Amino acid sequence: MQEDPERKCIVTGESQPKAGLIRFCLSPDGMMVPDVLGRLPGRGIYVTAGKDALEKAASKGLFSRAAKQPVTLPDNLVLLIETQLARRVADYISMARKAGDAICGFEKVKDWLNKDKAEVLIQASDGSERGKDKLYPPDGPESLIGCLTAQELGLAFGRERAIHAALAAGRLTRRVVEEAARLSGVRGMMVKRVGRRSAGKDTKDV
Repeated sequence: MQEDPERKCIVTGESQPKAGLIRFCLSPDGMMVPDVLGRLPGRGIYVTAGKDALEKAASKGLFSRAAKQPVTLPDNLVLLIETQLARRVADYISMARKAGDAICGFEKVKDWLNKDKAEVLIQASDGSERGKDKLYPPDGPESLIGCLTAQELGLAFGRERAIHAALAAGRLTRRVVEEAARLSGVRGMMVKRVGRRSAGKDTKDV
């Protein structure tokens, strides 16, 4: 498998795989534009996908230093990136759903977990903790995504809200995990460590 090429973060000075960075490009009018999709032409400037790193790059003039010229930044830069990433995660989940590799709903997710069909558990960040605690990631905290709101997760399934979802193994699932990791960083969220317990079992049964 081809390794993800590395780029240097202008804040930390460390090189890391592009999957963990946010790419920026300078527009002809001097605006520093976030390139979440990684497709804009021109030389890329990279910042670690973390709220603190992005805010420091913006407040300390690091974008201008990296570009070697004065630049302007979009209003609410972090919120703009957060919104774009949330939409990207939802889009990938939607594609997985159309491929038959994603489902939502407590009972459906519980069934997939019990049958070892689920590779990743997704739970809305604003869902009821009581309900979420009854389902466990299939492979520990690394297989849990909890950075989407119920409304954002619902978008992926064509409904108003969704609290519980699961992904089967596949190429799209890997992309969801990568983009969700970036979104978690930009939102300043930490993965909740739930350990490795019997998937889909109620707490009283564990």
